[in-house]
Amino acid sequence: MDASDTRQQSPNTQTPAELFVARKQRVTDAEQLRQPDRVPIHMPFLNLLYQLEGVSNLELYSNPEKAHQALENAVLRFQPDLCEGLFLTPGMSRALGDRMTHWPGYGLEADGAYQYHEQEYMKADDYDAFLADPSDWAIRRYLPRTCEELGGLAMLPPMGLLSMGSLYFFENAAIFAMPPILKAAQALLKAGQEHWAWIQQQIALRQRLESQGFPMGSYFEGSHCCAPFDFMADTLRGMRGIFTDMRRCPEKLLAAEEKVTPWMLENAATVLHVRHNPYSFLPLHRGSDGFISLANFDKFYWPQLKRVILSLIGMGITPVVLWEGAWDQRLHYLAELPKGKTIGMFQSTDLVKAKEVVGDVMCIVGGMPNSLLAGGDPSEIREHSHKMCETVGKGGGFIFSTEVGDLQGCKPENIEVWAEATREFGKY
Repeated sequence: MDASDTRQQSPNTQTPAELFVARKQRVTDAEQLRQPDRVPIHMPFLNLLYQLEGVSNLELYSNPEKAHQALENAVLRFQPDLCEGLFLTPGMSRALGDRMTHWPGYGLEADGAYQYHEQEYMKADDYDAFLADPSDWAIRRYLPRTCEELGGLAMLPPMGLLSMGSLYFFENAAIFAMPPILKAAQALLKAGQEHWAWIQQQIALRQRLESQGFPMGSYFEGSHCCAPFDFMADTLRGMRGIFTDMRRCPEKLLAAEEKVTPWMLENAATVLHVRHNPYSFLPLHRGSDGFISLANFDKFYWPQLKRVILSLIGMGITPVVLWEGAWDQRLHYLAELPKGKTIGMFQSTDLVKAKEVVGDVMCIVGGMPNSLLAGGDPSEIREHSHKMCETVGKGGGFIFSTEVGDLQGCKPENIEVWAEATREFGKY
């Protein structure tokens, strides 16, 4: 790339509408493995916003207008090509008495960052009930375990009895007037209202940023899928439980993975229809180097994940896969995917190696260590930015982002150096 002309065009020489089109095209070109005018920069501000504003994280989550202003201030200062604001809303968790997540002011201190609280919410002896009637098990067993306000659902008769139609209600309708059931219904209504309000706020925020010339990321606002193995591990069996299952009841685990796959795909189709968002985000947690052996990867993980990814592509959806951890030993599996149909967000993988193996298969997102932005000096940041632009950015198909999807703890002056260096060295 040509770094001889380091003069930067001032953003003020273009209208916000022109800047928006240019930034959007830059990102789209990279996603589709084309060579844009320069390497695009993706900044997931998330929990950095409260640090920039000098307020608590709880205050931003409690005041959407303040959170939106904080994001607008950040994009105007750092000028990214793509940005992210705060992650979802704690309102739903509060409404449900959710035991699975912690938020600022809900299980965490005011400046805390969202955390998932992993437990064995599904016990080993639940497999038979799960496989026999997963909907009944989820409603009458799982939700009362995971959400305090939904404990009343355990009182419901077997859900299969609903197939009796009016006869079911003649016999059981009174149960819906019982206080524990009403409490659960009210909690679900409140959670739905919280989510609906958040969706409307996000629409307004997106329009606000676009009027300033900045695209807002859409990767996390479409459907969410995952590897079927991770489906069973993340919210059901937990890490210890799932690794035990591979030895003690492998056939039941494989049957459960087969069971959950069509649910994710049907949900992705529904979300695409309702939100018209062509992305599906797949965070992968248990398949990386050092987490699972290649033998178990071949049996329990990759075939099922590949099926999900190929099915999403067949539905016209772009899978945005977070290859969490290091995937250096497994990059050749990723090379089996169709060219130009997925976006890969990499955390600890050697991106120079990834470029060699899958650079013509998927758009690569990542490359900037959070530790460097937190504690590095400007010369180190410029040197690393230059290296990433020259190697991973070669020929296009690269979006420069952080290795961890959050800028919390990073120094603002270092972020500015990163952005300036990318605009300088990232030209094609």
